[in-house]
Amino acid sequence: MSALTVDQWPDNGFGWDGLVRAWEELEPPEGWKAEIIEGLITLSPAPANKHNDITEEIHRSLHMGIPRDWGAYTTQAVSVPSRSGLFIPDLAVVPKSALRELAESEHYIPARSTLLIVEVTSKSSLRHDRVSKPAAYAHAGVPLYLLVDRWAQAGPTVTLYGEPKGDLYRELQVAKFGEEIHLPAPFDLAIETDVFPAS
Repeated sequence: MSALTVDQWPDNGFGWDGLVRAWEELEPPEGWKAEIIEGLITLSPAPANKHNDITEEIHRSLHMGIPRDWGAYTTQAVSVPSRSGLFIPDLAVVPKSALRELAESEHYIPARSTLLIVEVTSKSSLRHDRVSKPAAYAHAGVPLYLLVDRWAQAGPTVTLYGEPKGDLYRELQVAKFGEEIHLPAPFDLAIETDVFPAS
């Protein structure tokens, strides 16, 4: 796999825009997703079945509790240009008006317009999901970040982060698989993790 960084992009006045254009024109293999993480275009294979099962369970919980004018999207790209990032999180809850009015392009929206971002770790994405992406999401002001970490050292956990400041979040709640995690306002709903498959 090769990567193209902002620094490697020819200095022709395009910089970030040129990298995004390369991302938009990229045709990854079927089932793979392309993201820009820390200025690198990265490709990830399709997630494992357990990963998809967890994502679907969270998706189902969210759809039962969010207003009709919000969406919970599994393929919505979000950008954080100041952190050289353009991500496709496992789930992004976004007011539908952001897709229609705030879109920076037809392919992505600014991360700051999301209400919640969910990432489910894969073995190949641990560093990005635990470090790079939350720093970028916090920097963009995403109010809530839910990390489902199937590979946590103490066993599979779900951590809810909030109150972003700079590149950091405050840890709001940690639950082991089997325990409930509560999303605060404006969600005010519980996600049952006892249906999550263990690693």
